[in-house]
Amino acid sequence: MAAQDAYEQHTLDRLILVPAAQAPLKPNDVQSSAEDRLGMLRAAVEWDRRFEISDIELRRGGVSYTVDSARYFRALYPHDELYWVIGGDQLPKLHLWKDIAELVKLVEFIFLERPGFPVRAHPEIPGLRLHRCDGHLLAINSTELRERTRRGLSLDYFVPHKAIVKIKEKGLYRATA
Repeated sequence: MAAQDAYEQHTLDRLILVPAAQAPLKPNDVQSSAEDRLGMLRAAVEWDRRFEISDIELRRGGVSYTVDSARYFRALYPHDELYWVIGGDQLPKLHLWKDIAELVKLVEFIFLERPGFPVRAHPEIPGLRLHRCDGHLLAINSTELRERTRRGLSLDYFVPHKAIVKIKEKGLYRATA
């Protein structure tokens, strides 16, 4: 839903989803294989021509730094305007991102408001170009979804059905004894 909101509100030509191999500010967040996460993402959006998937960070492996992917996409699309979509909860941490001074020259940011994380102040980063996305605010996150799976609760209405099927087929996020 967040991808759709950003795509529609900012009239983007395409939206490329990029799963991280390992997010640097969330060292313990990866709880399924790269192959499984890519499979779930494909299942979730393969029918929707507005969205593409890039496995650049998964193929690169290790810690995924946005600046490396921004360099890749800048080389791939040298004449396009590039936007990086983030949750509003990431704005206070943006100054911590690797090579942020270079990154703000490569891309503009679209930030999505998230429940519980009202954006009150914008980071003071020279050259930072921010665009707000007033999409649908959903108070869900990946940790909550994994916990629902562990507890045997339904993911219906939270996750696209085909991704739920993939999670069940692979037995992902189940409680271990």
